[in-house]
Amino acid sequence: MIETIKKLLSERGIDLVAPVPFSDLTVTRPYLLERNGLVGKTAILFAVPYYTTPCDDCARNISCYAVSPDYHRFFAALFEEILPILRQKFPQNSFLGFTDHSPIAEAEAAVKAGLGTFGCNHLFITKEHSSFVFLGEIITDADIPCRAREISTCTACGACKKACPVGLDTAACLSALTQKKGALSPDEEKTLIHHGCAWGCDLCQLACPVTEAARRAGTLYSRIPFFNDNTLHRLTADAIDAMSDEEFAARAYSWRGRSVILRNLKLLEGKEPL
Repeated sequence: MIETIKKLLSERGIDLVAPVPFSDLTVTRPYLLERNGLVGKTAILFAVPYYTTPCDDCARNISCYAVSPDYHRFFAALFEEILPILRQKFPQNSFLGFTDHSPIAEAEAAVKAGLGTFGCNHLFITKEHSSFVFLGEIITDADIPCRAREISTCTACGACKKACPVGLDTAACLSALTQKKGALSPDEEKTLIHHGCAWGCDLCQLACPVTEAARRAGTLYSRIPFFNDNTLHRLTADAIDAMSDEEFAARAYSWRGRSVILRNLKLLEGKEPL
């Protein structure tokens, strides 16, 4: 079974895949399994790389994860495609797919599966793609032979902390500031303008030596068409205004509504915010 899952994912550009016993994981939302009548025995964790060449453009003014269309759409299509295949091949077992809104603590599960480590920047880091990955998992009632690894952390070199405008203080995170609803304070406006990012922040990720090592090794970039097609690395207020509701809904920044991203862009463009 695990080889079938690895093959299905590899054919779709996902090579970091590993099973871990469900009993070794932290369950945060048990109802997601209970309402589907699934008793988890094994979780197959996988890391989806999303960094693409447009992310290298110095004109980029949004976080790398938002350059491509909303990743939730990728996972929805992925699970819609591969879960029926698994259910057909293994009719005696049940399978459910998750990302983000998951029944388990995903980053911890990915570390225990051996896919990577915890970083000082509070992100999950892989050797191959650094922290530029989205995590997903397939949970099944099949008892796949595997074991949980020990929790591991990065080398704590301090590069991410030096690069972070707030010293890795998540309460004052620049990314959170760009997603804040309502009016910003004068100091918050100055911070946003100073760093020139309309959505999110990648400073700690780009400063991480693992990122540069992955770039040199040629493994940083995603080969998945979803993340390479229809990219938008530099936004303007006019471009956001011109998007149809359907086009806007397909982007990662849409969940906060147009007013937030437009406020940020107007500030960066020297216009009055909404």
